[in-house]
Amino acid sequence: MLLQTVTPVSVLGTTVLLALFLSLTAHVAARNVLGDVDPRRALYVGPLPAVISVVGNAFELPAALILLAALLVDGTMFWWSYEEPRRVVAGITLIHAVVTTLLAGVLILVSVLLASMPG
Repeated sequence: MLLQTVTPVSVLGTTVLLALFLSLTAHVAARNVLGDVDPRRALYVGPLPAVISVVGNAFELPAALILLAALLVDGTMFWWSYEEPRRVVAGITLIHAVVTTLLAGVLILVSVLLASMPG
């Protein structure tokens, strides 16, 4: 068994990478719904859900509670950043959740394939 040590640098690195990943998928979702949008606006969306995820998992909160909180904050950040009606924001948030799940699944499967390469 591999013993892993949690350090402040590893927590910060995980949070930053997750925030960047969520910002990227937020831009894809917003562009899918709104058309041509400023990619800098998506940078406002990613960090808070990432922090909620990392802190919620650190305190071992139930996954359903973490997911609900992250989705609510995600929608709020879309509303604040893009200034769209709530119905449009709900659509963007749903598409963001789907795009994030699909892309994360692909990345996880690619990493499993690469880890199982012979030699």
